[in-house]
Amino acid sequence: MSDVIFNCHSCGSTVPLEFGEKISRREECPGCGADLHCCRNCRFLDPGRNNQCAEPQAERVVDKAQSNFCDYFEVRTKVDLAGKRAGGASSKNQFDDLFK
Repeated sequence: MSDVIFNCHSCGSTVPLEFGEKISRREECPGCGADLHCCRNCRFLDPGRNNQCAEPQAERVVDKAQSNFCDYFEVRTKVDLAGKRAGGASSKNQFDDLFK
């Protein structure tokens, strides 16, 4: 099971990554074929900022859904804690068990 996951900006499919793994410029979503190395999947995407990017040194990218050459690209990820849980106990039950 992977340590880190992210969701495709286009279809929402979960894409697993190993910790520290990079997304290459040509990678596509296994679910819909959308480009993965794009602004819509980057952690620096910020619609309220200049050029819609929180990285001040990044060059302007017009089409945020297309693959690009940005050197500052970092995939917007989250840790997959649910995948690490053994058994079928719910989170609430596990929490309650801590106080018994």
